[in-house]
Amino acid sequence: MDALHRGADALFILLGAIMVLAMHAGFAFLELGTVRKKNQVNALVKILVDFSVSTVVYFLVGYGVAYGAHFFVGAESLAQQNGYELVKFFFLLTFAAAIPAIISGGIAERAKFWPQLIATAVIVGLVYPLYEGIAWNKAFGIQGWIESVTGHAFHDFAGSVVVHAVGGWLALPAVLLLGARRNRYRGDGSLSAHPPSNIPFLALGAWVLCVGWFGFNVMSAQSIDKISGLVAVNSLMAMVGGTLVALAMGKNDPGFVYNGPLAGLVAVCAGSDLMHPIGALVVGGVAGAIFVYMFTLTQNKWKVDDVLGVWPLHGLCGTWGGIAAGIFGQQALGGIGGVSFIAQLIGVAIGVAWASVAGVVVYGALKRTMGLRLTQEEEYDGADLSIHHISATPEREVNW
Repeated sequence: MDALHRGADALFILLGAIMVLAMHAGFAFLELGTVRKKNQVNALVKILVDFSVSTVVYFLVGYGVAYGAHFFVGAESLAQQNGYELVKFFFLLTFAAAIPAIISGGIAERAKFWPQLIATAVIVGLVYPLYEGIAWNKAFGIQGWIESVTGHAFHDFAGSVVVHAVGGWLALPAVLLLGARRNRYRGDGSLSAHPPSNIPFLALGAWVLCVGWFGFNVMSAQSIDKISGLVAVNSLMAMVGGTLVALAMGKNDPGFVYNGPLAGLVAVCAGSDLMHPIGALVVGGVAGAIFVYMFTLTQNKWKVDDVLGVWPLHGLCGTWGGIAAGIFGQQALGGIGGVSFIAQLIGVAIGVAWASVAGVVVYGALKRTMGLRLTQEEEYDGADLSIHHISATPEREVNW
């Protein structure tokens, strides 16, 4: 029975890893559908190459930074317990690789290719694992300190803060240091609209992300005996809550409608194992409102050219999700309990501060040394032709 149980756990977490791996196709198509046609190939290539760099760096460095474990032993040792530790690495890697995928959407259409890969290596190898270790492996005694002060540790079941808020707050300095796309904001103060290039691909990306998210959240239990239908239904309720509020506030705009469920799912990750489904519905709805309002504010009034709105979607909705776990996880609001609002505030504040400072340092150093931005001519031609030398739909002449 023990062998069967170990095998079931390995299969369980492997299926979760595959579902979250599929989410990276969602990231790719969400970006592809949002950016202009001359940058679609770049969106597809970035997500795959960022994932590949993340895999190597997280295997060699990042996983060890977060969990104090390594894989520099014989394959016979690695295969023990059905290779559970390896598939656990695979699962957690897909979370780590989401960070550069998140950032990619904010800096789209004008960022150089190779400097971003260097940033990916630093972020996935060091920046992200340090906070991941604090939140999920009790590194540096910070969780113990939070528990001693508030009575409970910081709780983030599936990464509202660890993954999404950290990714969004890392992206913000990168977006600001890059500056807006050329002619996005005119000298007379007017705004040049850059509508999504392909709504069907944007919608496909959002759907793939939504489906994969049930692996992201449910499989965060990491063993089959801890699987919870509550996590699944809370994820569902937050998804639809975000959709409906984004529909109403976004005035039927499909860009808002298809980002609404993502906002809800970002926010519910942290407390999906604690909340009542009605609480999850509210959390998702608030997240949908945050995204629509803050995306409009940052783009139109603050003139921050965050192409996919990754700071509002991941940074702010992830922050809200970490705080919301401390509210709707309480027994008084139908939750399971065992969580502290103050502990959540402290954990969120540490994550936001760390990501923001690290983003300034990493992208500031790259800007000073290598430069972050394509030349004016390259940006005009588009990243597809400038970097990859082919468009998404090249026209060919056939000579018979």
